[in-house]
Amino acid sequence: MATQYGITGGTAREISASVERAVSGGELTPGAALPPVRGLAERLGVSAGTVAAAYKELRVRGVVVTQGRGGTTVARAPAVGARRPPRVPEGVRDLAGGHPDPEFLPVLVPPEGVAPVHGSHRAAPRLPELATLSLEWFRADGVPAEEVTFAHGALDCVARLLSVELRPGDSVAVEDPGFHHLLDLVGALGLRAVPVAVDDKGLSPGALRTALSGGARAVLCSPRAQNPYGGCFSAQRRDELLAVLADFPAVLVIEDDHNADVSGAPSYPLAGGGPPRWAQVRTVSKHLGVDLRWAALACDPTTLARHDGRMLLTSGWVSHVLQETVARLFTDAATRALVRSAQDAYRVRRAALGEALRERGIVSHFASGMNVWVPVRDESAVVNGLRSHGWWVAAGARFRVASPPAVRITVADLKPADGLRLASDFAGVLGESETTYGG
Repeated sequence: MATQYGITGGTAREISASVERAVSGGELTPGAALPPVRGLAERLGVSAGTVAAAYKELRVRGVVVTQGRGGTTVARAPAVGARRPPRVPEGVRDLAGGHPDPEFLPVLVPPEGVAPVHGSHRAAPRLPELATLSLEWFRADGVPAEEVTFAHGALDCVARLLSVELRPGDSVAVEDPGFHHLLDLVGALGLRAVPVAVDDKGLSPGALRTALSGGARAVLCSPRAQNPYGGCFSAQRRDELLAVLADFPAVLVIEDDHNADVSGAPSYPLAGGGPPRWAQVRTVSKHLGVDLRWAALACDPTTLARHDGRMLLTSGWVSHVLQETVARLFTDAATRALVRSAQDAYRVRRAALGEALRERGIVSHFASGMNVWVPVRDESAVVNGLRSHGWWVAAGARFRVASPPAVRITVADLKPADGLRLASDFAGVLGESETTYGG
C-alpha cells in the first residue's frame, strides 16, 4: 500500500525534494511505498516522465529503491541499532568481540622524523616499498596481482568498490551468516543484500547461482576465516564457484581475505581464477593491530582504475606515515614470528573448544579463523545462560539474514583449559534451556 503522505511539486526537482524532506522528517519511513508513477502524475497534474525523473534522482541519491513489480519504496536505513553489539556486562569474560589476542600483536612504532610534505601525495599515493611488499603478499597466496592500491581498511575499500560499480536498488550477493558491518554497509549504500548460504567450505555454489540468476551484480565473500561461520574454500569448492561465476561474467567478485596471515587455512582464491571483474582486499588489523587502518587491494585493471579515481576525489591517499609503519612491520623478523605464533595458537584454541563441544554432543563450526559458530534453538537463552556462568558470547542475530539461530564465540584469547570449562557450561545451559538441541 502506498503511503498517504502528500507529495507535492510541479517539477522533477520539486517532487524529489518533497519526498526527501518527508524522509528526513520521518513522515516517510524506511520501507514506505511511494505512489505509482502514473497515479502520482495524475494527482499532481504533471507528466509521468516528470515523476519518473524525480524517482530516478531519488534512486541515484540512495533515498529510494525500485524493486520491479514491488514498486518504489523508501530505502531502508542500515540496521545499526539492530546489529550493534550490546554492552558487555561487568564481571564476565568477553568472548563476543571478534578481536585478536593482544599477546600476539606487535608494538606499533611510527617512523621518526617525518619530513613536511610539499603539496600533497596525490601524484604518488603509494610508497613503492609497501606496494612491492603487498604484491608479494598477494602472489604468495595465488592471487595474480599485477598492481595494487591501498585504502583505509576493508570496509572503506568495499564501500568504494560498490559505490562506483552499482547504483541504489541493485542487488549484492552476501554470505549468510556474514560479517554484520558488511551487511549494514550494503544497506547504507541503498543496495539489496541477497543472502547466500555458507558451510564449512564457504559459499554454497547452488545458492550463489540462485542469487546471480536473480540479478545480483556483485558478490561479497571471504575465501577463508569467514566471519562468523569460519568456513574456508577448498580447491574443489573454489572450482565449483568459478564454474558458477563463468556464467555471469559481468558480476564483480569481491573477496575479503581479512584474516589471511592468521586464518589457519590455505589460500584458494576466486580472484584471478576466471572472473573478468575481481578484487581481493586484505587488511592487517587481525595480525598487526586494530589501529592500523590500512588495506591492500589487488584487482583487475578496470576495477583498480575506478577505485582509485573515486579515492582521488575523496581522501586522496592513505597516510604515508601509516604506510611506512606497516612496511616496517612487514619486514620485521620478530613481528613475522609473532604472527606465526598467533596462527598456531588460534588453531589450537579453535580446535580445543570445537572438540570439547563435540564430545558433549554439540555441533559447532570452526574450520578457520578466530571464531566458533554454534547453532542453537534459542540465542537469547544461551547468551543469558552463559552469562550466568561468567561468559559473554555474541548472539547470532546480527550476523544473520535468513540462516538459522546460532551464537558466535571468539576464541582468540581462550586458552584450551578455559575452552573445556566453557564447553561444560555450554552443555549445562543447553540442558537447562532447551528440551531438544537442534544443533
